[in-house]
Amino acid sequence: MRVGVLTVSDRAANGTYEDRSGPLIVEIIHRHTGWQVAKQTVVADELDQIVQVLRDWTLAGLALILTTGGTGFSPRDVTPEATMQVVNREAPGIAEALRSESLKITRHAMLSRARAGIRDSTLIVNLPGSPKAAKEGLDILLPVLPHALELLSGGPITEDRHQAV
Repeated sequence: MRVGVLTVSDRAANGTYEDRSGPLIVEIIHRHTGWQVAKQTVVADELDQIVQVLRDWTLAGLALILTTGGTGFSPRDVTPEATMQVVNREAPGIAEALRSESLKITRHAMLSRARAGIRDSTLIVNLPGSPKAAKEGLDILLPVLPHALELLSGGPITEDRHQAV
Protein backbone atom coordinates (compact mmCIF):
# COMPACT_ATOMS: atom_id res chain seq x y z
CA MET A 1 0.00 0.00 0.00
CA ARG A 2 1.54 3.30 -1.11
CA VAL A 3 0.77 6.29 1.08
CA GLY A 4 1.42 10.04 0.86
CA VAL A 5 1.59 12.46 3.79
CA LEU A 6 1.09 16.15 3.00
CA THR A 7 1.69 18.78 5.67
CA VAL A 8 -0.04 22.09 5.00
CA SER A 9 1.56 24.87 7.03
CA ASP A 10 2.88 28.32 6.13
CA ARG A 11 5.35 28.26 9.02
CA ALA A 12 6.67 24.77 8.30
CA ALA A 13 6.94 25.54 4.58
CA ASN A 14 9.03 28.67 5.20
CA GLY A 15 11.20 26.97 7.82
CA THR A 16 10.12 28.94 10.92
CA TYR A 17 8.41 25.90 12.44
CA GLU A 18 9.44 22.25 12.46
CA ASP A 19 6.84 19.93 10.97
CA ARG A 20 6.08 17.43 13.72
CA SER A 21 2.72 16.12 12.50
CA GLY A 22 3.88 14.81 9.13
CA PRO A 23 6.75 12.71 10.53
CA LEU A 24 4.49 11.44 13.33
CA ILE A 25 1.87 10.30 10.82
CA VAL A 26 4.58 8.53 8.79
CA GLU A 27 5.82 6.77 11.93
CA ILE A 28 2.33 5.67 13.01
CA ILE A 29 1.38 4.42 9.53
CA HIS A 30 4.57 2.39 9.23
CA ARG A 31 4.41 0.99 12.78
CA HIS A 32 0.72 0.00 12.67
CA THR A 33 0.34 -1.10 9.06
CA GLY A 34 3.77 -1.67 7.54
CA TRP A 35 2.64 0.35 4.50
CA GLN A 36 5.20 2.33 2.53
CA VAL A 37 5.03 6.11 2.78
CA ALA A 38 6.08 6.82 -0.79
CA LYS A 39 5.57 10.60 -0.78
CA GLN A 40 5.93 13.19 1.96
CA THR A 41 6.19 16.94 1.63
CA VAL A 42 5.29 20.27 3.20
CA VAL A 43 3.47 23.08 1.37
CA ALA A 44 2.21 26.50 2.38
CA ASP A 45 -1.49 27.18 2.95
CA GLU A 46 -1.96 27.96 -0.73
CA LEU A 47 -4.95 26.43 -2.50
CA ASP A 48 -3.18 25.93 -5.83
CA GLN A 49 -0.15 24.26 -4.24
CA ILE A 50 -2.28 21.83 -2.24
CA VAL A 51 -4.44 20.96 -5.25
CA GLN A 52 -1.35 20.35 -7.42
CA VAL A 53 0.25 17.96 -4.92
CA LEU A 54 -3.00 16.06 -4.39
CA ARG A 55 -3.51 15.68 -8.16
CA ASP A 56 0.10 14.66 -8.77
CA TRP A 57 0.02 12.06 -6.01
CA THR A 58 -3.25 10.53 -7.20
CA LEU A 59 -1.79 10.29 -10.71
CA ALA A 60 1.27 8.59 -9.17
CA GLY A 61 -1.05 5.84 -7.97
CA LEU A 62 -1.00 6.37 -4.22
CA ALA A 63 -3.74 4.43 -2.46
CA LEU A 64 -4.00 6.85 0.47
CA ILE A 65 -3.14 10.51 1.00
CA LEU A 66 -3.28 11.92 4.51
CA THR A 67 -3.09 15.67 4.88
CA THR A 68 -2.32 17.42 8.14
CA GLY A 69 -3.06 21.06 8.82
CA GLY A 70 -5.15 23.78 7.24
CA THR A 71 -8.53 22.49 8.42
CA GLY A 72 -9.55 25.15 10.94
CA PHE A 73 -11.24 28.54 10.86
CA SER A 74 -8.21 30.67 9.98
CA PRO A 75 -8.65 32.54 6.70
CA ARG A 76 -5.50 30.75 5.40
CA ASP A 77 -6.90 27.27 6.22
CA VAL A 78 -7.87 25.98 2.77
CA THR A 79 -7.05 22.26 2.86
CA PRO A 80 -10.74 21.19 2.80
CA GLU A 81 -11.43 23.40 -0.21
CA ALA A 82 -8.38 22.02 -2.04
CA THR A 83 -9.44 18.47 -1.24
CA MET A 84 -12.94 19.05 -2.59
CA GLN A 85 -11.47 20.44 -5.85
CA VAL A 86 -9.57 17.18 -6.33
CA VAL A 87 -11.95 14.40 -5.26
CA ASN A 88 -14.55 12.78 -7.52
CA ARG A 89 -16.63 11.47 -4.62
CA GLU A 90 -16.89 12.62 -1.04
CA ALA A 91 -16.52 10.19 1.88
CA PRO A 92 -18.52 12.10 4.50
CA GLY A 93 -18.67 9.25 7.01
CA ILE A 94 -14.93 9.45 7.58
CA ALA A 95 -14.93 13.18 8.37
CA GLU A 96 -18.07 12.78 10.49
CA ALA A 97 -16.50 9.93 12.49
CA LEU A 98 -13.29 11.87 13.04
CA ARG A 99 -15.21 14.88 14.37
CA SER A 100 -17.63 12.80 16.43
CA GLU A 101 -14.94 10.74 18.16
CA SER A 102 -12.68 13.77 18.59
CA LEU A 103 -15.51 15.64 20.33
CA LYS A 104 -15.19 13.08 23.14
CA ILE A 105 -11.65 14.39 23.67
CA THR A 106 -12.05 18.13 23.05
CA ARG A 107 -14.91 20.51 22.29
CA HIS A 108 -12.63 22.20 19.76
CA ALA A 109 -13.23 19.27 17.41
CA MET A 110 -16.43 20.98 16.31
CA LEU A 111 -14.25 23.66 14.74
CA SER A 112 -12.73 21.18 12.29
CA ARG A 113 -13.66 21.64 8.65
CA ALA A 114 -11.75 18.50 7.58
CA ARG A 115 -13.05 16.51 4.62
CA ALA A 116 -12.43 13.10 3.10
CA GLY A 117 -12.99 11.86 -0.41
CA ILE A 118 -11.99 9.63 -3.26
CA ARG A 119 -10.27 10.50 -6.51
CA ASP A 120 -10.29 7.47 -8.78
CA SER A 121 -8.77 4.77 -6.51
CA THR A 122 -7.10 7.12 -4.01
CA LEU A 123 -8.58 7.95 -0.61
CA ILE A 124 -7.74 11.46 0.66
CA VAL A 125 -8.33 12.29 4.33
CA ASN A 126 -7.72 15.62 6.06
CA LEU A 127 -6.29 15.37 9.58
CA PRO A 128 -5.73 18.21 12.05
CA GLY A 129 -2.40 20.02 12.16
CA SER A 130 -1.38 19.45 15.76
CA PRO A 131 0.58 16.26 16.43
CA LYS A 132 -1.74 15.26 19.29
CA ALA A 133 -4.90 15.73 17.22
CA ALA A 134 -3.38 14.06 14.14
CA LYS A 135 -2.50 10.99 16.25
CA GLU A 136 -6.00 10.90 17.73
CA GLY A 137 -7.45 11.08 14.23
CA LEU A 138 -5.28 8.19 13.06
CA ASP A 139 -6.33 6.14 16.09
CA ILE A 140 -9.93 6.55 14.90
CA LEU A 141 -9.17 5.97 11.22
CA LEU A 142 -6.67 3.09 11.27
CA PRO A 143 -9.12 0.28 12.10
CA VAL A 144 -11.17 0.93 8.93
CA LEU A 145 -8.42 1.88 6.49
CA PRO A 146 -7.47 -1.62 5.29
CA HIS A 147 -11.08 -2.42 4.39
CA ALA A 148 -11.66 0.99 2.77
CA LEU A 149 -8.54 0.69 0.63
CA GLU A 150 -9.36 -2.88 -0.31
CA LEU A 151 -12.76 -1.73 -1.53
CA LEU A 152 -11.20 1.09 -3.55
CA SER A 153 -8.66 -1.22 -5.15
CA GLY A 154 -11.40 -3.55 -6.33
CA GLY A 155 -9.85 -6.37 -4.30
CA PRO A 156 -11.87 -9.37 -3.18
CA ILE A 157 -14.13 -8.89 -0.18
CA THR A 158 -15.06 -12.13 1.48
CA GLU A 159 -18.22 -12.47 3.53
CA ASP A 160 -16.18 -13.36 6.64
CA ARG A 161 -13.93 -10.32 6.19
CA HIS A 162 -16.94 -8.03 5.68
CA GLN A 163 -18.55 -9.23 8.90
CA ALA A 164 -15.31 -8.75 10.85
CA VAL A 165 -15.25 -5.04 10.09
